[in-house]
Amino acid sequence: MELSTQSLPRTNRRRGLLVYLGVAYIGMWAAMSPLLADGYRRGSAREATGALEQVCIAGAMSAPALAALLVVRCIERSGPVRDALALRWPKPWGRAARACLMAFAVPAGLTTAALVIGAAAGRYPFGGVHGNGLGAWAAGAVLNMLVWVPVFFGEELGWQGYLFPRLTRDGGPRSLVRAYVATGAAFALWHLPTLLLGGQYPGRPWYVSVPAMLVSCILILPVFTWLRLRSGSVVPAVIGHAFVSSMSVDMVKEFADSQAALDPLHMGMAGWPGWIVTGVFVAFLALTGRLQPSFYTARTASPDDAPTGRTVACRRRG
Repeated sequence: MELSTQSLPRTNRRRGLLVYLGVAYIGMWAAMSPLLADGYRRGSAREATGALEQVCIAGAMSAPALAALLVVRCIERSGPVRDALALRWPKPWGRAARACLMAFAVPAGLTTAALVIGAAAGRYPFGGVHGNGLGAWAAGAVLNMLVWVPVFFGEELGWQGYLFPRLTRDGGPRSLVRAYVATGAAFALWHLPTLLLGGQYPGRPWYVSVPAMLVSCILILPVFTWLRLRSGSVVPAVIGHAFVSSMSVDMVKEFADSQAALDPLHMGMAGWPGWIVTGVFVAFLALTGRLQPSFYTARTASPDDAPTGRTVACRRRG
């Protein structure tokens, strides 16, 4: 999977990065300004999101995509937008279906493992699995996630479609590590307005919620990138992000004691149990080479293009 942007002039690349970050961050602050001006604060993890909050969130989530489109069209001018931002559907259809299922199954497994660890440590108030209403809850949670999926294109076209590839530079190990950390940090700090409003960690001061968000985003970013690399498309990354931000949160609430207080810092993907399971999974991806774009280039290359024994070995790994 080729992510290199070496063909872009260095000046254009730097200017594009600055414009992208500026527009994405300004767009986030502008979209959340009505809530900031109104003094809104989220007081509980069980608190429902109102209509105004949903409109502001949707507007904020569109900012990275608008920033990416602006840079690709007006600064880079490097070709079709769908190629520049990997805005394509994985082919063939069987591969697309597998990629989308993986984007659903992996976050579901990580969330389940995080809840188990939190419960075992006595920090997650597990209330049991109630079989009678489980099917209806699952159907409703999936439907809610699918409704929000189009909105998550607004984020992933920016982070996975634009920013990460532009930060990989020559694709070497050091460049990739820097790209993962820098994209994850930019992704986390972009959420600063919502963190100040108590969005991800209600009741926590900024000096707790901001570092927690940095850890969460730097750890989860490689998972979304892996979904994007193995499919050649941002679509699975969008689905994975939508699951983590919606259905994963619903799982925390659904399986908890209905009377217990919920603290995201100690449960689910946003808390330390999630950091443990995500860190282990990311370590597996790194040790097996699956976080390197070259891993997927070698697997899809033809024998004439890459006849070396190393390439053949990579292709056999599946």
